Amino acid sequence: MSDKQLGAKEIMQRLPHRYPFLMIDRVLTHGGVEAVAIKNVTINESFFLGHFPTEPIMPGVLVGECMAQTAAFIGGAGEGNENEKSIGNKAFLTGMNLKVERPVVPGDQIVIKARLVKRLGKLMKISAQATVDSFVVASAEITIVTL
Repeated sequence: MSDKQLGAKEIMQRLPHRYPFLMIDRVLTHGGVEAVAIKNVTINESFFLGHFPTEPIMPGVLVGECMAQTAAFIGGAGEGNENEKSIGNKAFLTGMNLKVERPVVPGDQIVIKARLVKRLGKLMKISAQATVDSFVVASAEITIVTL
């Protein structure tokens, strides 16, 4: 696992997502079987225009997207350790069991932790948790297939 933090430029080198669907702002740790990232939630996010105008709440499915993007940083690609298996050049989300427990609002900083649970060939099961101020706001079991 690498403690070298990744900013927006390095994240965009790894993920195909761009505005408005690049959901993570910084990767704190990555590689191996775990990744940790953050998402700073601001009132300027486009989804707050309609969700909801009088009481802005980040859609739970977008918190799930934050967890899926964090999961893309599990593995050892570019880490210089050939014993660690990367999730591959292309990875696709094939399933997610998402549980939203608390609302996320403007001003929150989401800390997302993703951990590899099981790998069967090109299929990976990942457990993820999103917290705000140490309170769990969402958790997910994610299935990813790699090419």
